[in-house]
Amino acid sequence: MQPPDVTQPPDVTRPLEEENRMGCLAIGIQCLIGAVFLASSAGKVTGRRAFDRFVSSVAGMQVVPFRSARSVARTVVAAEGAVCVCLAVPVPAATVVGLAIAAGLLAVFTAGIALSVRRGVRTPCRCFGASQAPLGPRHIVRNLVLTAAAVTGAAAVSAGGTATPGGVAVAVLGGLLLGALVAALDDILDLFRPVEAGTRPYGT
Repeated sequence: MQPPDVTQPPDVTRPLEEENRMGCLAIGIQCLIGAVFLASSAGKVTGRRAFDRFVSSVAGMQVVPFRSARSVARTVVAAEGAVCVCLAVPVPAATVVGLAIAAGLLAVFTAGIALSVRRGVRTPCRCFGASQAPLGPRHIVRNLVLTAAAVTGAAAVSAGGTATPGGVAVAVLGGLLLGALVAALDDILDLFRPVEAGTRPYGT
């Protein structure tokens, strides 16, 4: 007689959990990168002379010829806008393209900032428009982390996957909050910068 078949049925919950994690990861990174690039592009063109200040920042980095600074600035703003549009389209292929453009831009930004810092240039970072923080290592680290996130997000979207409604809500909220935190990072860090003697309030 043949012994009874006691093999365990395949665990179908593990692939579903993996798909849910990948789906949530893709959505979270999509919202993170979208929020960062929306804040970045809007900050460069919103308000009086915002774009002119960004042009001055590009010229001050000394990585492109001065006469090309305005054209480069326009290209950056247009590319950032393209990222936002691609990430807003509910099509995986468009999302992958948007994240790929974002990763490429961030890599270029990182190289430009690194070159400026190495030369001792201390021009203000106008990444999000109004910031007065000079370019420094923290901007390089920030861009490297965002580049890695964009690449990871593109891979997660390409791999496919679904997410539960609850997972989608958490991923969207987490991505948007993290994106807002990244956009406000310079302002937050400035709160902890020591006050210079000449700027202390009278009587202190």
